[in-house]
Amino acid sequence: MMKTKALVTGFAALTLLAACKHKTEAPVENKQVCVSDSMAKLITIDTAKTATMKDELNLSGEVSFDDNNVVKVFPFSSGQVLQVKVSLGDKVTKGQVLAILRSADVAGNYTDLTSTDADLAIAKRQLSQAEYLYKNGISSERDYTEAKEGYNKAVAASSKIKQQLAINGGGNTSASGTLIVKAPQSGYIVEKNITQGSFIRQDNAGSMFTISNMQDVWIWANVFESDISKVKSGYTAKVTTLAYPGKVFTGKVNEVSSVLDPDNKVMKIKIVLPNPDMLLKPEMFTSVTISNSDNQQAVAVPAKAVVFDNSKYYVVVYNSKCDLKVREVSVIKSVDDISYISSGLKPGDLVISKNQLMLYDALTAE
Repeated sequence: MMKTKALVTGFAALTLLAACKHKTEAPVENKQVCVSDSMAKLITIDTAKTATMKDELNLSGEVSFDDNNVVKVFPFSSGQVLQVKVSLGDKVTKGQVLAILRSADVAGNYTDLTSTDADLAIAKRQLSQAEYLYKNGISSERDYTEAKEGYNKAVAASSKIKQQLAINGGGNTSASGTLIVKAPQSGYIVEKNITQGSFIRQDNAGSMFTISNMQDVWIWANVFESDISKVKSGYTAKVTTLAYPGKVFTGKVNEVSSVLDPDNKVMKIKIVLPNPDMLLKPEMFTSVTISNSDNQQAVAVPAKAVVFDNSKYYVVVYNSKCDLKVREVSVIKSVDDISYISSGLKPGDLVISKNQLMLYDALTAE
């Protein structure tokens, strides 16, 4: 009992000593150490259990916007960019002006519209006269029919020009050739491909802007060829960033690429994450941990129960208050605060997982 009291009294000193002590030899003999009632309140006892082993794969990746939930703004016609009203990353609302262009196509459409409107007015008068003369027996039905066809052609030509103007911006254009580009929906500018003074050509298939609401984002992670078999769709993914080191974003592997990148020989996987607080930004660097459970089983104990000393792993086995043993174990791996043991423990063994370092040091002291 005197030894037990001494152990309790020297708890703080032993803890500090255990933290700083470096053994040069593996323990060869267990001394008898008893756990008093007060000591029992300071330790935690866990049971070794058989469990399916989890695996973790650490990957690098980056944030991208959800390509299925964006609006791309394309040029209605060719022209020169006079002004760009927004920048990359700006929040915009539906109908907000994004850019102003000067377009020869739009100006030409208005010129054509003026001409067709004049032709339509003339054709309308001719039809009215031909109809009057025909009804009064002065002109033939053929003259009346030709006047009607001429009017219909003038209506069709005018309608064609108006439809072209509608396609080229409708009410956002003017007779001077000015074209106003507006946001079709609210969101954030995640791509911007024009600058003031640049020219938009008719054969340019690229978009001027891309708008995303950023409610969901994609994480593209790189998987090396040797790790391809460790990643499948549906596996749990934990994402951390440099911007928020203490925050973990949890999602699922949504898509696994079928081909490798020809340049760096990695396979891309996509992880979909909700982004309600807009913390994740496109191009942000991320660290991704993929977790999965395979079919292998092993004895599992809390990782904090394992003591690493002299290049070996040990646990403190609890049989009774005065029957504590230091036992060497073989650790397969540690995942999610769980260590998987291949030898040294069997299911049902009790191990100390809190303040075990102090007891370990007392048991192995020379």
